[in-house]
Amino acid sequence: MKDLPLFPLHAVLYPGGRFQLRVFEKRYMDMVTTCLKTEQPFGICLIRAGDEVGAAAQAHSIGTLAHLVEWEMSQPGILDISVRGGQRFRTHATRACPDQLLRGDIEPLPEEPREALSTAQRQLGALLARFLTDVGEQYYFPPLRLDDAVWVAYRLAELLPAPNALKQRVLEQDGAEHKLDLLAAALGSEQSGLA
Repeated sequence: MKDLPLFPLHAVLYPGGRFQLRVFEKRYMDMVTTCLKTEQPFGICLIRAGDEVGAAAQAHSIGTLAHLVEWEMSQPGILDISVRGGQRFRTHATRACPDQLLRGDIEPLPEEPREALSTAQRQLGALLARFLTDVGEQYYFPPLRLDDAVWVAYRLAELLPAPNALKQRVLEQDGAEHKLDLLAAALGSEQSGLA
């Protein structure tokens, strides 16, 4: 088990993902400063109950390590940071510090092996390629890995306007097939709702 500062958000970070945050609360400014000094990640978890500001929120138990890649003090008291999603983890216990920073005892989850897209999944890979051509590298870290089913699943989940509950389920699932099945079902119901 490893003790880790947690940043509960109304968003899901995936391994390999790029995420921008505007930090202004003292507890998170202090956390980011410590992480920069120690070159250690923090954890991002989807909020289960509560808010991003104020009292410590309750977070889902599966989250993603967030590695700081860029930061800028855009104005006094506001820090803009960019993080890269690392390994998934499971939180076994959490506690709120006196400043309401949430900390957790986490266990890293095994790295997911690269899997080739099946013939049926290649359609999702082609859809992602079209999306990424339109949005550019602001949403992902190169290189493109359109032949890796797990990478495709995570990038699609980031870009689709899906509820956070579905995005969390994609993060929690083991194996690309289960992740892509969830996304294909969501895309299918979205398209039938437009008909």
